[in-house]
Amino acid sequence: MYPFSPLARPATLARCAQHVLAALALTSAAMAAQAAAPQDLRAGADAEVVERLPERVSVAPATPQAAAVAARRWITLSRDTADPRYLGRAQAALAPWWARPDAPADLLVLQATVEQARHEFTAARATLERALQANPAQVQGWLTLATLERVGARYPAAEAACRNVARHGAALYAAACTLETRSLQGQHDAARSGFTALAQQLAAAPAQRAWVLSLLAESEERAGRDDAAEAAYRRSLADMADGYTALAFADQLLRRGRASAVLDVLRAQPASDAVLLRRAYALRLLGDDAWKSLAAEVKARFAAIAQRGEGLDAHARERALLALWLDAQPGAAWQAARTNLSLQKEPLDWWLALQASEQARDTAAHRAVVQALAQTGLQDARLARWQPQGVARTNVQGGQ
Repeated sequence: MYPFSPLARPATLARCAQHVLAALALTSAAMAAQAAAPQDLRAGADAEVVERLPERVSVAPATPQAAAVAARRWITLSRDTADPRYLGRAQAALAPWWARPDAPADLLVLQATVEQARHEFTAARATLERALQANPAQVQGWLTLATLERVGARYPAAEAACRNVARHGAALYAAACTLETRSLQGQHDAARSGFTALAQQLAAAPAQRAWVLSLLAESEERAGRDDAAEAAYRRSLADMADGYTALAFADQLLRRGRASAVLDVLRAQPASDAVLLRRAYALRLLGDDAWKSLAAEVKARFAAIAQRGEGLDAHARERALLALWLDAQPGAAWQAARTNLSLQKEPLDWWLALQASEQARDTAAHRAVVQALAQTGLQDARLARWQPQGVARTNVQGGQ
């Protein structure tokens, strides 16, 4: 049972780290941004560079501008450390404007970013709609909306949001946004050409090139071109070693049965739930009993969340993986995967729901997931056995 590149990013989706624009550092796909506290993206700002995140961050915002700076930094710290407590601090920085009808558009986008990170997708969408009504030229808002639409498998709506990015001058990011969305719908050859061209344009900007190469790697995986995907992952990590790409690459290696390599890729990563789960699974596949202590740590974390009275729905993806990989409880995995699929519908989420319902032998539920997947237009070689018509449409070229 091997998964594949998660999102998250959350999803699924615009990873930029050090020296990258705010639009991409603050969308859900920027889960692993590692030392950037960027400024707001403005129309025509493709070439803009940003400040480096200080080691310490203080929050005492008295103005919208100060609140935006503080919130961005707490959001970045949350992603760097996989610590959701920093999201609470980001919300605290935005608190004076959080519920105000006249909140500035850039603060509304940051609010939506916090909501999205907590998997409060309906609230995030409503907040973004307010932001874009107030300022239709808010490029960061359109990029964040495109991410939300992809996470929900609403690809035509995502493309519409990408077009609005282009209308307001951020051509490079609009191109990447569109290529990623179309790749999810099976246009893998066009994505390969487009991402390769973008990477060449960014030869002098390694952080941005790393992000584009990670998108290329994911697209190559969806096409079934595993060797090409691995090469792109390695190039991306060589440009900038970020956590999101490391997790995505680890998943690809797990799927290909290379558990030892997974431990190497994740060695320097912070011990987030996602990292611990993959380390534990790799160790289990290698016959190393050390996996048991890692699994126990993840379970203790979930128990602590429940004890605090916090909802576990935002952790449904990880709970499903835990049940499927480490606990051998397909019924529990299906329950968590079903909850997760109601929140987000990236390729990993479909895989989890299909795999878990199949192993749980819930025929009716499995059939319903297969039918729901068919309606999205998602084309992914890793899901091919559940979407027989998709095999030809994805133009699979394994190992190319």
